[in-house]
Amino acid sequence: MTKTYTIAAIPADGIGVEVIAAGIEVLDALAEKAGSFAFRFDHFDWGSDYYKKHGVMMPADGREQIRNHDAIFFGAVGAPDVPDHITLWGLRLAICQPFDQYANVRPTRILPGITSPLRNVSGPELDWVIVRENSEGEYAGVGGRVHQGHPNEVATDVSMMTRSGVDRILRYAFELARSRPRKLLTVVTKSNAQRHAMVMWDEIAAAVAKDFPDVTWDKMLVDAMTMRMVTKPETLDTIVATNLHADILSDLAAALAGSLGIAPTANINPERTFPSMFEPIHGSAFDITGKGIANPIATFWTACQMLEHLGEKPAADRLMRAVERVTADPELHTPDLGGTATTRQVTDAVIAAIRGDNA
Repeated sequence: MTKTYTIAAIPADGIGVEVIAAGIEVLDALAEKAGSFAFRFDHFDWGSDYYKKHGVMMPADGREQIRNHDAIFFGAVGAPDVPDHITLWGLRLAICQPFDQYANVRPTRILPGITSPLRNVSGPELDWVIVRENSEGEYAGVGGRVHQGHPNEVATDVSMMTRSGVDRILRYAFELARSRPRKLLTVVTKSNAQRHAMVMWDEIAAAVAKDFPDVTWDKMLVDAMTMRMVTKPETLDTIVATNLHADILSDLAAALAGSLGIAPTANINPERTFPSMFEPIHGSAFDITGKGIANPIATFWTACQMLEHLGEKPAADRLMRAVERVTADPELHTPDLGGTATTRQVTDAVIAAIRGDNA
């Protein structure tokens, strides 16, 4: 019997519309090839255009409309004429936080045919997964502004960490590290300067580590971590960090792997109480919107993450093989990778590779 997965498709802004459309084509081709499952995509027009019409990024009952879907397939959020804090908090974070998608998982490696800007790094040396705490920390939303517009105006953004929140993300990271061949985890911190919450973070890491004696782990200050990622990428495997730290480090990781255009992310609710959300991390990129040159590879890779989350590992593997076959061909590189290929050409090539894959 064919299993049908219901997916909430939220292309949102900019090139998100283009890459999610490409992703849906590829996922439908995968389902057709597999024959054992299918997708039903429900499309939601939320985003900056919706905000300009209605004054909100999504309707008041938006989360209720999508909470029973098997997964959320998200494009990108942000527009030049809408303040960034409105677009982010009004849509992406308005889904992530109430749905308790506390584990943001960002795999990073150099795909075939992609050149890293790092000298003497050809591929195997850089194979990481960054786990980002996705529900609290620096982006908890705690703070405020008073005396606005006056010389004595005060603004605060308070980083809030809870013992339960830190414990669960560190356990998730240790479990993930245990599942990978090297069983190696680096815990990123800044406890030398942030002497309260980050010290608690370090203490909990040490306590959790005792439950994972088979995982080798170390601790690294976030500023030193940036240097290690550049100069000694082969010493890293699984990485866990706070919301802000991992937000920054994962963009560095994507650049070191060749392009933001190939970087995926999954916002996971591990308990599956709510649907998880899958998105490329490249943003809305209005400078290339409508030109047909957006790189859809990140969207295809995050579709692999979604398939794995749904339990369709063979289909995820098939899609990743197709992606790697396409990236290996320089003729199919989009401008962000130094090529001239279009979104349409890359999508068609991946679909052809899926249909020709008999593994």
